[in-house]
Amino acid sequence: MPSVSAHTGAPRPSAWRPTQVAAPLLAWFAQARRPLPWRERYDPYAVWISEMMLQQTQVETVLPYYRRWMERFPTLRSVAAAPLEAVLKAWEGLGYYARARNLHRAARMVVERHGGAFPDTMAGLIALPGIGPYTAGAIASIAFNRPVALVDGNVARVLSRLFAVGESPRSPSGRQRLWHLAEAALPPKQPGAFNEALMELGALICRPRAPKCLLCPLRGGCQARLSGDPERFPVRAARKARPVRRGVLLLALQGERLLVRRRPPGGLWGGLWEFPWTERQAEESPRETVRRLAREMGLPNRPAAKAGGAVSHGLTHFQLELDCFVLAVASRSARPAGADARWVTRDEWGALALGRLHHKALELLPDG
Repeated sequence: MPSVSAHTGAPRPSAWRPTQVAAPLLAWFAQARRPLPWRERYDPYAVWISEMMLQQTQVETVLPYYRRWMERFPTLRSVAAAPLEAVLKAWEGLGYYARARNLHRAARMVVERHGGAFPDTMAGLIALPGIGPYTAGAIASIAFNRPVALVDGNVARVLSRLFAVGESPRSPSGRQRLWHLAEAALPPKQPGAFNEALMELGALICRPRAPKCLLCPLRGGCQARLSGDPERFPVRAARKARPVRRGVLLLALQGERLLVRRRPPGGLWGGLWEFPWTERQAEESPRETVRRLAREMGLPNRPAAKAGGAVSHGLTHFQLELDCFVLAVASRSARPAGADARWVTRDEWGALALGRLHHKALELLPDG
C-alpha cells in the first residue's frame, strides 16, 4: 500500500474524510473523558476561567490553581468587584499575567455592558479583552453549544496527523488549513463535546512524543499512522534562538524589611510587585550596574552590595539572566525613590502578587 505524501496531500483510500471523524471520536470521549472540575458545570464562567488557565499550561498544573480560584472568585461578578491586585495574586504562578489583567477587564466589561451575562455569540465574545478566536470558540461551543470550531495546540496536532498536513501549524497557510479541517469535521450536533473530545485525544492519546496510536479511536484512517512515522507531524517550523538579556537584581535589606516596587500596569509583568532590577548597559560590569540601580532607587551604595547568586527566567521572546546582589541599608530613614517603591516585611511580601522570577530571587536571601 503506498504511503501518503505530506507534500502533495494525496489521500489514501483508507484515510478519514473530515465528516467521518465525529462519530467514533464522540463515542470514545463518552468513555474516556476525565472528570475535570470545570466539567462539573458547563457554564460560561467556568469554561472561560479553565480555558484562560489552560493556555500553554498542562491540566495537572492548572487543577490546584483552578480550585483555589473558584474558592476565591466563585462568580464572574466576584472577579469584577475585586481589585486588580487580588486577581493578580490569585493568578500568581501561572505566568502570562496579561491574561489575568485582561480577565479582570473582561469581567468588569461583562458586568457593565451585559448585566453580568456572558455574550453567547462569537462577535460578542471576541469583543472582550483577552478573548481570541480559540477561546471564543471554546466558550461558544462548550458553554452555549454553538456550532463553532476551535484549534489549540492539541487540536492542531491531532488534525495534522489525521490528515498529514504538510505545513507547520505556525505558518499562516498551515494555520488556515487546520481551521478549515476543524470546521469541516465539526458535527452540527454536540459541537462542544466534539471540540472537547479533540482536545482530550491530543492530551491523552495523540501526544507530542510516543503517541498511543494503538489506543486511538481514529487509528484506522489516520494518515500519519499509516505513513509509518506519526511523530513526523505536525511539521515543525524552524525556531529562532531566543536572545539573552543580562542585568542585575537588587535584594535590599533594611533590618528585616525588603525593598520592593510595583511595575506599571501595562507591559511585562504589569501590576506585579518585584525586587528592583535593570538590564546592563553596553560595556557596563554587573557591579557598575548595581551601583547605578541603587542610585536610581535612592539608596546608598556604600558599602558595596554583595554578590548573592543569579536567577534565570525564560520569556516568550528572550531569556533573562540576572546577577543578584544583597545590599544592607543601615539607615532607617532611607526612603526609596518612586511612588511605587516601599519597604515591606517578609510576611507582607508574601501577600503581594509577584512573578516566578522574584520567587527565585527570594530564595537567595540569607536566613535570618
